[in-house]
Amino acid sequence: MFNNNNYKVGALALALSMALTACVSDGDDGKQGLKGEQGMPGVAGVEGNDGKNLPRALNVEVVGRFATGIYGKSAAEIVQFHKSSNSAFAINGAANQIEVINLTNLAITEVANPIADESLTSSAFTFPLSVSVINGEGIEKTMPLGAVNSIAIKQDLLAIAVEGQVKQANGAILFYSLNELGEGTFIKAVEVGALPDMVTFTPDGSKALVANEGEPNADYTNDPEGSISVISIVDSFPNNVAKAINLSTDIVFSDDNLVPDDFNTDAKRLAILSKAGVKFAGPAGNTVAKDLEPEYITTSSNSKMAYVSLQENNAMGIINLEELTIEVKALGYKDWGKHQLDFSNKDEVPEFKSIQGLYGMYQPDTIASYTWNDSTFIVSANEGDARDYDGFSEEVRVKDIIDADELNQTLSTELQSQYDESGGKNYLGRLKVTTALGDEDKDGEFEKLFSYGARSFSIWDKNANLVYDSGDDFGKISSAILGNNFNAAHTKNKGDNRSDDKGGEPEAIDIGEIAGRTYAFIAQERAGDLFVYDVTNPFNTAFVTHYNNRDFTVDYEMDDDLADPCDPNEGMDCTHVNEAGDLGPESIKFISAADSPTSKPLLIVGNEVSGTVTVYQVTEL
Repeated sequence: MFNNNNYKVGALALALSMALTACVSDGDDGKQGLKGEQGMPGVAGVEGNDGKNLPRALNVEVVGRFATGIYGKSAAEIVQFHKSSNSAFAINGAANQIEVINLTNLAITEVANPIADESLTSSAFTFPLSVSVINGEGIEKTMPLGAVNSIAIKQDLLAIAVEGQVKQANGAILFYSLNELGEGTFIKAVEVGALPDMVTFTPDGSKALVANEGEPNADYTNDPEGSISVISIVDSFPNNVAKAINLSTDIVFSDDNLVPDDFNTDAKRLAILSKAGVKFAGPAGNTVAKDLEPEYITTSSNSKMAYVSLQENNAMGIINLEELTIEVKALGYKDWGKHQLDFSNKDEVPEFKSIQGLYGMYQPDTIASYTWNDSTFIVSANEGDARDYDGFSEEVRVKDIIDADELNQTLSTELQSQYDESGGKNYLGRLKVTTALGDEDKDGEFEKLFSYGARSFSIWDKNANLVYDSGDDFGKISSAILGNNFNAAHTKNKGDNRSDDKGGEPEAIDIGEIAGRTYAFIAQERAGDLFVYDVTNPFNTAFVTHYNNRDFTVDYEMDDDLADPCDPNEGMDCTHVNEAGDLGPESIKFISAADSPTSKPLLIVGNEVSGTVTVYQVTEL
């Protein structure tokens, strides 16, 4: 019997098979088409600039200079810049006023004689000898004032830090509104702590921060506590009363192994901080708050954190501006067994050696900050400083440690061997060190030596961990260029004069951006060296250039410990100081191209010994 369904299935399968075979088989290719017409040529692209090697070369040149004619009296110290009036503001400690130096017509090429130029002039900004302030209880009182120490400018708001008439008493911050001529209208004065040594504004302008150093008097019978004052500002108008961050109960520790009961007394805080490496040196009755002396403040870009150098203590304070607390971090020590330094001023030549067991305390003075990869980094000028008062001194030369008529103690076998090999009392024996460290077990033998300052600049992360240090660059660069004049004093032209102390003493530092790169500008107080480093990437820092605006052939001598540093009755001679150039750079202020009156990046440097303010133009070569 015929099955119709089977027939239908078979026919369908055959049809599908033929269809698939047809899909697999391609037809013959067609003939090649005619070639189309040539298209219109594209527009030529802009020729790119040649790439630049790193570090980029910078040209540093003097384009203006102001001279007070006052020598050795701190007649040009801290400098700032007011954009609205195109003026540099400089503290004149000798006259206890501020010099306002108009830069509107500043040159854009180097002056004819950078060392002796006096092309800039000033007008005096004065302030009263006493002010009315409101204390913490809301009571108004009159405060007699002493010397001006610091200034800060935020837009048109000027803050002046002035110590009390008695240096150990509370001081004040005087606020002024500045006009387009750089003239000020007094707003108010706010009481702060003892010896306000530095004032700055947060980047958002919401706070003025004050480092109250609290130095003791000469015989150490009056040693006020150091502190940080925080003054709130709303619409450029400061609050009547400052908030204080004390250096006792406001100290915190981030170590989770510590609980509040572990540091709820001064003795406990002192023990923890000492064990961590914070240096304390003072007479009987010394406390943490008395010993810590805030020196210089910088802030994070978001205005939430601040950082303060605690110079004598070889430490940094990390300040939480929202919680008003401070954490004190030891900075550690520089191993001079891994670097080289010149430690004698007797040979009067640059000679660098490593000493095993010798360490440098960083002890930064000026600090500044910048941001890389959204993190804050702090740069420090590692000047060094000793507590050396009539009533207490920690300072001693190495030779005096082993002198029977001085300390009458000993050096370890290794240190004594290096002491002898160096040449003894006129060589390693000349170096000044601290008695507060080195004899850890108090057995009369110094196993280590700790000198003042690190003769360098450093970069620290936001937790005060060391990221970079310039090592022995400063001494070697300066000696290579200045020869025997390196480490010269600033009170006379005598080379190698400061090698036994703290070397060139890096004092001032600021950060600035030029053509997309970030630079650190560091000035040494003694010989007057200016160093420039590319710090764009803090983990890949590089030296860029060096400048020194001084004539070492000029014969002069002064003593800044005298009432008249140029007193001829004391054998001083300042006849030709004005020909010697810039002496004792104390502060640096970087001015960006966007803010500069010449549209070129500038550096303003205050030189306290020569009483000069020098303006440098810094451009890419």
